[in-house]
Amino acid sequence: MQVDRVSVAMEPDLGAAVRDAAERAGVSVSGRLVQAAADRLRNDLLGAALDAWEAEDGPFGDEELDAAAATLRIG
Repeated sequence: MQVDRVSVAMEPDLGAAVRDAAERAGVSVSGRLVQAAADRLRNDLLGAALDAWEAEDGPFGDEELDAAAATLRIG
């Protein structure tokens, strides 16, 4: 598998928290950061899609938001 190596710098406390989280999850720090980056990109794409939907059809109504929350079992 090809990989793109990158270097990441962060505050010491954040670095320690990332290492601890990776250890608890049983993955490498690299694996943990890759998953975090993928999650963030997916969330950004979802946000852009929702913004485009609302731009075309208007803001989501309370009923739509309540139905989505129920489907996702949040709130």
